[in-house]
Amino acid sequence: MRNTSSDNLTALTQSSFDQLPDQRLQFILKTFVAHLHDFARDTKLTHEEWRAGLHFLHQAAAITDESRSEFSLMSDVFGLSSLIDLLAMGSEKATPGSNLGPFHSRGSPVMQSPANLLRNNPGQAAIFRGKVLDLKGKPIAGATVDFWQNADNGLYWQQDPEQPQDNLRCMLHAQEDGSFEIATIRPKPYTIPMDGPVGAMFVQSKRSPWRPAHLHLIVEAPGHRTLVTEIFDEEDPYLDTDAVFGVREVLVAQYKPVVDPELLKRYKDHDHLLEVKLDLVLE
Repeated sequence: MRNTSSDNLTALTQSSFDQLPDQRLQFILKTFVAHLHDFARDTKLTHEEWRAGLHFLHQAAAITDESRSEFSLMSDVFGLSSLIDLLAMGSEKATPGSNLGPFHSRGSPVMQSPANLLRNNPGQAAIFRGKVLDLKGKPIAGATVDFWQNADNGLYWQQDPEQPQDNLRCMLHAQEDGSFEIATIRPKPYTIPMDGPVGAMFVQSKRSPWRPAHLHLIVEAPGHRTLVTEIFDEEDPYLDTDAVFGVREVLVAQYKPVVDPELLKRYKDHDHLLEVKLDLVLE
């Protein structure tokens, strides 16, 4: 490599991965190198700009921990998370994916359906229910539903020391008919975390930091593609300006007053009870 130049550097860097036994990983890394070098060439990246980019990544690492990923947020706001979700879509009959977000962590409390997360949470009580189905409309009994959302103040429990750990989170299994039920509160719109480097970038670029209100879900079942998605509130004012590009028309649902006598009896301590219903179809 004594004759390294701007003309041969990309090829030399790519060839350094030739011995990788994983052919897919080798292809990804070589393609990444090509695009990364092209980016530097196309923008005529300066030393100062390169150092600023590295500093941005250092800041993201410093604020990332087990309960919050600034790198996930970075992926979201640059549209990469949404693009990967859209590229992964197969059958139009399947529920589309949407953003994982920076506040998911494994290990949600395991509960039985119907699961009651209301506890002492302020906010509008709402029942989220539906069925987990396959592409033929058959129920997937035992499918795992991992659920989380923000509180009435717009914050997730990781952001709010006043909330108990794992507030408004649970994991349950769909019943024999594929059904599930979660008593929770109507989520609120909120801004992305603004206390890190991504937030600073939003301030400088004058981007809207708002996310429309949503529920988060990861749905898994053997033999089916894992679904990571969000359910949005039809009445939310930020549906068309989502900071992370996660809204899909079929994921927008209505919150309606509960009329089912069984539900009204089950949650009789809550006035003006709402419900949102959406089936989740796995590929």
